[in-house]
Amino acid sequence: MDRSQKADLVDELKQVFTETSVVVVTRNLGLTVAQSTDLRLKMRDAGAQFKVAKNRLALIALEDTRYKPIGDLLKGPTALATSGDPVAAAKVAVDFAKTHDKFEIVGGAMGDTVLDVNGIKALAELPSLDELRATIVGLIQAPASKIARTINEPGAQLARIFSAYAAKEAA
Repeated sequence: MDRSQKADLVDELKQVFTETSVVVVTRNLGLTVAQSTDLRLKMRDAGAQFKVAKNRLALIALEDTRYKPIGDLLKGPTALATSGDPVAAAKVAVDFAKTHDKFEIVGGAMGDTVLDVNGIKALAELPSLDELRATIVGLIQAPASKIARTINEPGAQLARIFSAYAAKEAA
C-alpha cells in the first residue's frame, strides 16, 4: 500500500466514524475466507459494514472523532463493524460469535460511550430500529382500530337484531 492509498483509507475510515452510530471492535483469530464473506454478507443485509483495517491507520482515523477512546482496543488482528442503526452491527457480531469460536468481540462504542464485551451483548439484545418502528406503528394503529370497531358495533348489533326478527317472522 503506498502513501496515497493509506491516506484514502484513513479518510474513508474517518468518514465512517463520523457517520456511524455504533462501532464494534472484533478480533479475527483465523476465520476462513468463506466465513469472513458470510459475516460481511450478514452485516450488509442488516445495514452494517465490516471492515478489516490496519490498527495504525484506524488509530489515525479515530483522531478528532467521538470514537477516539476505542483506540485502546485496537491491538492484534482486529476488524471494525459499524452501522447507522445502533443495534444492527452488535446483533450480527454477537450472533456470529456464538457460532464461530475464532471470532471474538473485544468491545466497542456507541457515540461517546465505550462498551465492553458485556455492553455489546446487551446492546445486541435490544430491538432494532425497524422493530421499534413497527412496534410504534402498531401502538398508534391499535386505538384507531378500536375506535372503528366501537363506532361500527351498534350498527352491527342492530343488523343482527333485524335479521333475527326477520328470521322469526319467516318461520
